[in-house]
Amino acid sequence: MASLGDSNAVYSSVKDYYGKVLESSKDLKTSACTAGAAPHAIVRKIIKTIPSAVNDKFYGCGNPIPLGIEGKDVLDLGSGSGRDCYVAAALVGPQGSVTGVDMTDEQLQTARENIDAFGTTLGYTPKLKFVTGYIEELKAAGISDSSADICISNCVINLSPNKKLVLQGVFDALRSGGELYFSDVYADQQLPSSVRTHDVLLGECIGGALFTQEFEQMAVNIGFARPRVLSVGHIAINDAELQGLVGGAKFYSILYRLFKVPQEQALDSFVAEYKGGIEGHEDEYMLDVDHVFGRGKRVQVDANTAAVLSSAWLAGFFKVDKVEAADGLEPAASTTATEVLMEQAYNSSSSNSGSSSCCAPKEEASGCCPPKKESSGCCPPKKESTDCCPPKKESTDCCPPKKESTDCCPPKKESSGCCSSKTSNPSTCC
Repeated sequence: MASLGDSNAVYSSVKDYYGKVLESSKDLKTSACTAGAAPHAIVRKIIKTIPSAVNDKFYGCGNPIPLGIEGKDVLDLGSGSGRDCYVAAALVGPQGSVTGVDMTDEQLQTARENIDAFGTTLGYTPKLKFVTGYIEELKAAGISDSSADICISNCVINLSPNKKLVLQGVFDALRSGGELYFSDVYADQQLPSSVRTHDVLLGECIGGALFTQEFEQMAVNIGFARPRVLSVGHIAINDAELQGLVGGAKFYSILYRLFKVPQEQALDSFVAEYKGGIEGHEDEYMLDVDHVFGRGKRVQVDANTAAVLSSAWLAGFFKVDKVEAADGLEPAASTTATEVLMEQAYNSSSSNSGSSSCCAPKEEASGCCPPKKESSGCCPPKKESTDCCPPKKESTDCCPPKKESTDCCPPKKESSGCCSSKTSNPSTCC
């Protein structure tokens, strides 16, 4: 068993799990590495153009790729097969750059050998590269201080035996105004050593999950502004043995935003206005769960939010003014505690889940066709949305045929091709 206090053992365990044990996302035992809502339509469109070898080995717990990053320099921690890097490369365009850092040779090989094919699809050679290294030692991997505008990471930091080193390294690598925009797995309590040292739970992103309060305080101590939550999803553990090991602990996929801007505590009043200009967010922009800005609408914000909107890489899309009094405007939004958001996500998951043995929440490798559920907990007898699965079957990297259960799923084949006809095996359902 690997211990988080023994870095080499953790590295070996994770390398073996992602390099040799898992052949594709279908081999996962929990939804931790496939959780999260469907990506933005712009991202889904890009995913469909990425080589299938890259998509097939994608493991992630969210969609940590912001829009509006054309020309930016992006760093990806634990880039794996490179899927998020490929998406980011398309978004930053020929003037931007993307660098992925990973320690697993098998994943790096997949990421590197498909760059040329993707460049042909893009119509230009992207400034995309993958380097071998540990996310705790970014300088040793060749990542210079103040070299990135945005750092992304998808369900990887939890795998690190020293998360403080990771966050400090990212803080150093970011330019002033930069952002760590990332999804990861968190727990609602401190985890016992039996969970933290279990090889499969480590590999499934459960064993290394940080207690949310511990993580948020760590980020602030390093120098990041107040952590902002963009989304929260409850993670299902579908394996009975693993569920028994974690006991009453609950796990969540959380998309956090950490900005490298001054941590303002002033009581001054500020008004912010979204000017538009971000493709995919033409009419409104969601900074976090508490702050959604309609284009052209003046909104009162606190000093911390004003610092983000005026000093971070988003500054060009917002107008921020200090005012004596924000007459006629609603008070600045308060921050919803992460614990409250987690409880809401758990309650929502419980009310919609139905039977945990039917239609387990697994997102396809491409990130564009997660299975749907009816109130009964089974699969719906209708086709997937047309932007993911049109009336005819998509390529196998988007909507591979799925089996239905004789106990709970419709007996006919879906028109989208995402579900096959009845099977005599009741253990699998859509």
